[in-house]
Amino acid sequence: VSKDGYILTNTHVVEGADRITVKFHNDPKEYQARLVGAAPPLDVALLKVDAPKERLVPLVLGDSDTIRVGQKAIAMGNPFGLEFTVTQGIVSAIRENPGAIGDESGLVPQVIQTDAAINPGNSGGPLLNSRGEVIGINTAIFAPAGQFAGVGFAVPINMARHVKDDLLLSGKVT
Repeated sequence: VSKDGYILTNTHVVEGADRITVKFHNDPKEYQARLVGAAPPLDVALLKVDAPKERLVPLVLGDSDTIRVGQKAIAMGNPFGLEFTVTQGIVSAIRENPGAIGDESGLVPQVIQTDAAINPGNSGGPLLNSRGEVIGINTAIFAPAGQFAGVGFAVPINMARHVKDDLLLSGKVT
């Protein structure tokens, strides 16, 4: 999310990790990252990676308050360890958190639901609109069989953007 190496992802992706590595598309090298802060109730974490400036090209953050049901949604990630995968669907709903994201605190009141294929390994990756702007962070799926069933959820980027500043200042949401 920034040219100086800050990365937004999910808390559950890095939780309990002794070491965090980041790999960029078309670069075989892995870079060490450190956890700046995490907001487990929101399932949002902020990392810092020191990598060559040419690798640090941030995605444009969109406005998740303006998305509409039926618009295109593009999910990126590494499902099942398959690197750099892109899937396309639509925004299926903007709904109250069905309890799949964050914890019982209710701090994630609203989520973006999509039918773009989100599977284990997509967590922490971006959900984009048709302009390539990040509108959410892929975070959870409804998967009775343990894999894609056409119902995935993302934390709205506007919420993640607000907590990023708190994480930068204090390492936690205040």
